[in-house]
Parts: sequence; structure tokens; C-alpha cells
Amino acid sequence: MPRLRPVRPAGWWFDGLLLAALVALTVALAEGHLFGLDRAVADWSAAHRPTAARWAAMVLNLLGQGTPLTLLAAGLGVLLAVRLRSIRPVLPPVTAFALTYLTIGPLKVWTARPAPSASVKEPFLAPEQTLPLFQHDLPVRFAQSYPSGHVANAIVWYGVLALLLAPLLRTFGRTVPPRLVTVVRVVPPLVVLCTTIYLGWHWLTDSVAGLLLGLLLDRLLHRAPWDDLPLPGPLRHRDRPFTSMT
Repeated sequence: MPRLRPVRPAGWWFDGLLLAALVALTVALAEGHLFGLDRAVADWSAAHRPTAARWAAMVLNLLGQGTPLTLLAAGLGVLLAVRLRSIRPVLPPVTAFALTYLTIGPLKVWTARPAPSASVKEPFLAPEQTLPLFQHDLPVRFAQSYPSGHVANAIVWYGVLALLLAPLLRTFGRTVPPRLVTVVRVVPPLVVLCTTIYLGWHWLTDSVAGLLLGLLLDRLLHRAPWDDLPLPGPLRHRDRPFTSMT
């Protein structure tokens, strides 16, 4: 039986805490709470957004684009798989794609919350109408703000990149300092979290929900025993571990 890899903090209690916090936040918003906080942060951001700062934030927010991150992670996985002659490095990007696809998108559609900008551009809602969840009378494209996919994707995909980067560089005779791995995992998601809120593309609570969901998915991915998962017969001739190289 494959053994799960260690994560920090250890134990499932932290996963349960993240899930409970996400559920509690969603329930609070469904009951109409925290709208004042969301509005205050959005209004402050709009009042302190000069052109230069807005453009800088938009550029930095590109760090959270899901499709490029997916392709980059898949590319690193394939390159490492070729270098090691093993199928295992491809498993984390494929699993991450499945997890994000099955969680982030459905939650957005189910909660049906507009973004802060929905009052100043199409569908031009009244400001108070942009805050509630479950506005299923709106077209789906106008009600997909909760949770923030940018934030959740950034946490998941930079975690996958960090998982693949160290063993890939080792195949070229290079080592990655643990501190650099931490920077890769932490800094881009924090930048995306801040810029997404600052630009008014998501409410504060949207981004907090994306943070909670992203951390939960990241812990699931880093627990997986990638080197020990059983492979189907046709793939067993390409079975070589890679996480042990980190």
C-alpha cells in the first residue's frame, strides 16, 4: 500500500480546518454577511488605482493565468518524463488539471456571484446587486467571481511547478535551494491574491475563498505518493521515481 507523502502542517486536521473555513465563509456570504467589508476594500482599491499602478498590477496578475500555468507545468512534466524515461512526472500536472477543473469551475457556477466590476461594465448591475451569491438569473459569464480562480490556480500550479523543478534541474546536474522552492510556491500566489483584489476583478472574500481552496488542493497533491502509485501494465517499463530526487 503506497504511503502518503508528508505535508506541513502534518495531519488531516489542517485540511479539515481549510474546508471548514471555506464552508463557513460561503455560508456567511449566502446569509448576506461580510458585504460591508467587501465593498469597503473594493471602494478603497478603486479610489487608489492610478494608471501606472493599474497597469503594473495587471502585468503582475498574469502570474495567475490558469492556461499558461497548466501548459508550463505539463511541459516541465513531459520534459522530466523524457529525461528520466518515466511516466510518473506527468502524473502531477494531469491530476492537478483534473482537480482544478472539477472544483473551481463548478463552485463558480454554483455560487453565481458577480464581480465588483459588474456595476461599471456589462451587465451594469446596481452596486448592491453585485455582492450576493446565487444569482442564477444572470448569464453564467457575468456570475463567476466566487471563489477566485486566479488565486486557487496560482497556489495549485506553482506548487506543481515547485514539485517538478528540483528533480528536473537535478537531471542537468543542478540543485535548487529549498528557499527558492519556497519562493516559487509562495510569492506568485501572494502577488496574484493582492493584484486580483486591487484591480477589482474579485471581492476580498472571493480571493480568500480561492486561497482556502487552493491550499486544500495543494495539500492533496503534495500528499500523493507519486513514486509509488501502481501503474497499468503497459506503463510499467517507464516506472522510475522522481520525487526522491528533490
